[in-house]
Amino acid sequence: MLRHNHTTLQDAIRGSLLGGAMGDALGFEVEFCSEAEIFQRFGEGGIRSYVIGPNGEAQISDDTQMTMFTANGILYALTRAAADKDAQPMEVYVDRAYKDWLRTQTMYAPEKGTDCVSWLANLPQLYERRAPGMTCMSALHASRCDGAPADNDSKGCGGVMRVAPMGLVNMETDIVQADRKGAAFAAITHGHTLGFISAAALVHIVRRIVYAPDGQTLLQIVQDARDTVARLYAGLEHADELKAILDRAIELSENKADDLDNIHQLGKGWIAEEALAIAVYCALRHQDDFSAGIIAAVNHRGDSDSTGAIAGNILGAWLGYDAIPKKWKSDLELRGVLLELADDLYLADRIDADACADGTAWARKYTACAWEPKTK
Repeated sequence: MLRHNHTTLQDAIRGSLLGGAMGDALGFEVEFCSEAEIFQRFGEGGIRSYVIGPNGEAQISDDTQMTMFTANGILYALTRAAADKDAQPMEVYVDRAYKDWLRTQTMYAPEKGTDCVSWLANLPQLYERRAPGMTCMSALHASRCDGAPADNDSKGCGGVMRVAPMGLVNMETDIVQADRKGAAFAAITHGHTLGFISAAALVHIVRRIVYAPDGQTLLQIVQDARDTVARLYAGLEHADELKAILDRAIELSENKADDLDNIHQLGKGWIAEEALAIAVYCALRHQDDFSAGIIAAVNHRGDSDSTGAIAGNILGAWLGYDAIPKKWKSDLELRGVLLELADDLYLADRIDADACADGTAWARKYTACAWEPKTK
């Protein structure tokens, strides 16, 4: 199946960013549940719609929180560069944005006058601990905010689940450079080869869907990501393991077996390559049905919110926001803020020195980090 011709660039970007949040919110409710618990609680088909939290909305997890801060860090970096403000490499600002996220996990409310790069740090709703990954927390506590790789050997999925925005922003750079940036963002907290090259593969898939000309199938895009990352990181220990598990995901997506049986063959999703493979499997298997894709991605005994988030990133880009059923848009926590971020990623390639001059709305947001509420 080819990407829908009616999907505009803005629609694809919105679909990917919010699709990830939708898969995350669906899976967050069952992240630490066994399959027996899931099916006993929700019935034979498992969880198939949001569980509304105490705030009256379907709650996102740390996966979407960190994805939002990734987007904020990217946009801050691009604004600094456009304004010629002695910009540093993008991963430095993304690292600092992750430090802002860490602050939301260790404080009770925004602190005025704090040196942040993220306007998101001004949102009280983000000062919520939603099962943050311990590897992310410990690596960011130790980070020097210089974008350097973490001094650990973790390949947990906490790196790959947050990097989709690097595939969404339209930069004047080739796709391989974008892939490398995605890997660098993941490596800030996850130092194992598979912890960061899985992120490069996700960025490649998302970026190829959003920005490549129509004509490629989703399978061809996944194969291109697999082969490109294999070439980029040839010689690194364990790099061939990512190619092998993506091959397995492709193979399983083409059989007639039950989704859960197939997912069991790919793992539980707690580690990066398994989370990506499960999401890729679900996206390929259900590429014309967003709901079926994220439902399959979360109804298993593993890291349901992360596999749901990554599958949502891919399927949302592929199908577009307008094609996502209304049931997933309604009651999604921070939907307005997510739409605002998505639209800023869409507008980013139009930002020049005039647009981000001191005093403009964009500069107040992405250099002064002063948020002006305009969405719920």
